[in-house]
Parts: sequence; structure tokens; C-alpha cells
Amino acid sequence: MPEKTFVIAQGGGPTAVINQTLAGAVAEIERRYPNARILGARHGVRGIRDGDYVDFSDIPPERMRAIGATPGAALGSTRDKPDAAYCELVLNGLRKVDANAFIYIGGNDTAGTQQILAEASGGSMAFVHAPKTIDNDLVENDHTPGFISAAEFVAGAFQSVDLDFRALPGIYIGIVMGRHAGFLTAAAAAWRDEEDDGPHLIYVPERAFSEDRFIDDVKATLSRHGRCVVAVSEGVSTADGRALVESLVPPERIERDQHGNIKLSGSDLPMAFERALSEKLPGKRARVDVLGYLPRGYIGAINQTDASEAYEAGIFAVDTAERGGGSVALQEEGGKTVMRRVELSAVAGKTRHMPKTFLMGDENRLSPDGSAYFNRLLPRKYAIGRPFV
Repeated sequence: MPEKTFVIAQGGGPTAVINQTLAGAVAEIERRYPNARILGARHGVRGIRDGDYVDFSDIPPERMRAIGATPGAALGSTRDKPDAAYCELVLNGLRKVDANAFIYIGGNDTAGTQQILAEASGGSMAFVHAPKTIDNDLVENDHTPGFISAAEFVAGAFQSVDLDFRALPGIYIGIVMGRHAGFLTAAAAAWRDEEDDGPHLIYVPERAFSEDRFIDDVKATLSRHGRCVVAVSEGVSTADGRALVESLVPPERIERDQHGNIKLSGSDLPMAFERALSEKLPGKRARVDVLGYLPRGYIGAINQTDASEAYEAGIFAVDTAERGGGSVALQEEGGKTVMRRVELSAVAGKTRHMPKTFLMGDENRLSPDGSAYFNRLLPRKYAIGRPFV
């Protein structure tokens, strides 16, 4: 008989380093409990409900190391948001395999699932939430595994497109993932060196969007720099709290996902921006791109600090299980990242928004506070030869 049984699963959107957390947890369990059984549930809680597992005793260490260094979610993921009835099925699935602990790697919805399960279990097993999200929107965390790699992609993409639009001036709008938090979009400006570097404008969900103000901002930037590079969160909203896509796209054309959430950058939002530019700034060269899923798991932008922290989060998740469960949080102390255990209730279902002080009070640009945050997490990666134009 195994001395303990651990179940591990992954939920939500994949990232460049989510598998490092899986690999770290597996390695630490094997170190602490040589006779433990470790089961990986395929496609999150759905796999537990259906009894669909990977037995990690059959997986050699070299394969686990390779999986850790690979983007995506090796166990498969899910967008299921279990209610109490669904969680009861999951709890029964865990009991069937005599689980002592369940480690679920994911975002705030994942933490919410763990809280429901922990309360329903009556303390019969440990429930641990290991953090993961490129949105960087988990409360109690300074930053989250997956964010740095995605932010590095975004910073490099906007640094590159700014060089492109220096050569052939015009208007560029890049739409970046982020339904409720603007951290990833703001990272577009992390590697600006000079005053005229792009992105020149940043629009995030934390600040109400006005189409008239947007057009005025673009006009002013064109007048000042001869080009305008813009980073926009897919979740920007108007002053009435509605997602921008609801304001710019006719109701009959708005797409929704299986949970009823509006599809943001995958909808007609880019076309709406193009239409606004063509109507309000006719004759100007303009391009609207959607970065989409590319930043969250790009194999060419796996940041080594991000990978290392994700692995450490997996190790700390096992320690948290020993302490009865909870959520793993990455916090900052003296410029260094430290792991802390926090209560599941502190994270579950909550959203951390980018601080208002990260943007200039009267301009849609990074403030000194915002720049300091990104300088700490995203040191400059490339030395740019200054163009002549």
C-alpha cells in the first residue's frame, strides 16, 4: 500500500511554465514520500470526476524534466467552473483513489474550486491551490508563474513593432489578453528606453475607455512622433462598465463562450477599431493586430526566472499540503520573490487589479511606479541600435 496518494491537475489557460509547477510537485513528493502514489488527472477536475489519470510512477525522471521545460498543460486543462454538485462528484472521485491531497494548478477560479472541496471534505484531505496565470491577477501575489514569460513576449513584440513603424510610420494597435486586469498590456511598455519609443498609449480595464479620448490621443501622438503605437487590453470597458466590444459591436454580432462571457479579442473588436480609425482618421496607414494566445505559451520566450519560480511553487505546494492545505502565493520581500502559504478564501474568486498608480494620472502611459515594477520583473533583454528615423 502507498504511504500517501497525491492527485495533481491543471486548470485554466496553459502557460509557458505551468508544467514546471507540475514537475516540481512530482519531484518533491517523490523526495519526501518515496512510496507515495502520484496521479495526474487529465483535463483538470473532469479527469477526477471520470477517473482518468496518469500514474507518475510510470514516468521516468528525464521525461518529467522535459515536460517541465515545455509550454502548454501536459495533463490537459479545463474551463469547467464546478458548482457544489460538480464538486461532490470530484470529491467522490478523490475518495475512490484514497487521495490524501489534491494539488490544483490554476488561477482564481481554481482556488475557488479548492475552497469548495476543502469545505465539503470536512478536513479529510488537503486541498492546495498552486498559482498560475498570465493575467497576473491573483490577490496576495506580487506576480504569478506564467506572467513573466508572457510579459517578455509582449514587451519584445511591441519593441519590435515600434521599430517597424519608425521605418514606415502609421498607427498600430495591438490587442493583448486581459479580461479584468491590465498587467500584461502594460508590460508592452516595459522596454521603452526613450521618450518617443512605443507603445505611446496604453489602455487597460482599470481605466474607463472613451472612443473620443482615444482618437484625440492618437492624433496628438501622431503630431508629436509621426507614428502611434498602441497597446490595448481585450477587456477594456467604457465608463458605464460595459466591455468596449459591447459599445463598438452590434449586439447581434457579439460572440459568447459556454459560460456566457463575451468573447473579447476573438470577436469583431479589431474590426471595430479599424472602422473607428478609418472614419475619424481617414487616409492614415493603420494596422490592428490581436496577439491572442501567442504570448501565453510561446516556446521561444520562456523566461528562466519564471520557470524557476514555477518549479519552486510546485515544491512549496507539497509543503502546503503537509500543513493542511491552502494557496501558494509568490510575494516580494526586499526585491526577492518568496513563497508563502495563504488561505484559499483569500484568493478564491477574487481579482487583483493593476494599481492605479502604475499609469500616469492624466495620460495613458506607464508611471514611474509602473516602470519600477516592470523593471524589477522584466530587465532589458536586448540592446537596441538607435535608428536614424
